[in-house]
Amino acid sequence: MLRSLTDFIAEIAGGGRASAFAENDYRLAAAALLVHVVTIDGVIGADEMAKLRRLLADRFNLNEGDAEKLLEAAIARDAEAVDLYAFTSVLNRAMDEEGRKRVVEMMFEVAYADGGLTEFEDNLVWRAAELLNVSSRDRVQIRKRVRDDFDD
Repeated sequence: MLRSLTDFIAEIAGGGRASAFAENDYRLAAAALLVHVVTIDGVIGADEMAKLRRLLADRFNLNEGDAEKLLEAAIARDAEAVDLYAFTSVLNRAMDEEGRKRVVEMMFEVAYADGGLTEFEDNLVWRAAELLNVSSRDRVQIRKRVRDDFDD
């Protein structure tokens, strides 16, 4: 089922595999986590995909074409991954605490893009935050801030 979801996302994103981003590129690791958030509840919404594309372009200062290549590569990496550690270990090596908190924030932003946070999405962000050494207190504050931004 996960393979069909990632195939569907790849089709929406334009298909193909991008090779512009190395396996150890923190942007690819973060993008793969975001793709995982989008697919975890089994419903891939247009709002979530649009938010994901905007986040990749804005947060990583990419033009539309490079953001799309990153998304394609992230979809492929997510489909190949067996656990979150493959992504979080790259992020732990490449980012400071503030950077890791921003990744957690991005995960919540993508999760809330469709109007709410499912228990699957919340659990996924919780597990990723633990692996990213983001404290429970910080994670809860980030979730509340993102939720409040979407409620406004």
